[in-house]
Amino acid sequence: MKVVGLAGWSGAGKTTLLARVIPVLTGRGLAVSTVKHAHHAFDIDQPGKDSHAHREAGAREVLVASGRRWALMHELRDEEEPRLADLLARLSPVDLVIVEGFKREAHPKVEIHRAANGKPWLFPDVSHVRGLICDAEPPGWTGPRVGLDDAEAAAGLLAAAAEPLAEVVGRLRASAPIELARQPRKSARAS
Repeated sequence: MKVVGLAGWSGAGKTTLLARVIPVLTGRGLAVSTVKHAHHAFDIDQPGKDSHAHREAGAREVLVASGRRWALMHELRDEEEPRLADLLARLSPVDLVIVEGFKREAHPKVEIHRAANGKPWLFPDVSHVRGLICDAEPPGWTGPRVGLDDAEAAAGLLAAAAEPLAEVVGRLRASAPIELARQPRKSARAS
C-alpha cells in the first residue's frame, strides 16, 4: 500500500483531476482509495433517517450497510480532529491511497496549480512536494511536471511520487501537527 497527496488551492481542479485520474489508475489494475479533508462541517447523513436519529441520540459511531456499500460515521464528541496518520491506518488495504488536502502534513504530495486562480505556488513553502501538475511555468522548479489536461501523465506522476504506507505513517506520527489547530471540540450539548 502506497500513499500520495494531491495539494492545491481551492479552484485549482483537484477533484476534477482525481475524477479523471482514478479511472486511469484502476484501468492499470490498481486498487485506489482516497482521503479527503474538508475545511468545513459536512454531513453524509440525512435528517429523518434512522442512522441520523442514532447519531442525534448520542451514538459515538453509526455503521450503515447495504448490499452495495457500507459507511461508518464517527462523531468526534469532544475529541480532537484525527491526524492523517490515524485516518490512513483505518483504511482497508489497496495499492494506492490519494490524499486530497492535508497539504501541511509530512506525506509525499503532488501540487496542482492553475494560473487563472492567481494564487501562489505551494512548493516553495509546503514540504514533500514531489511533482507538479500545472498550466504555467513554475519558477525555480526542477522536478517532474505534467500538464493539467494530461490525465495519463498525471496518473503516472502520482503513482511515481507515492511512498509506502509504513514510511508515510512513521513520518506523520513523528512530525508535529501543522495544518490544523487541534483543540477539543465543544459538544453541541455544552453551554
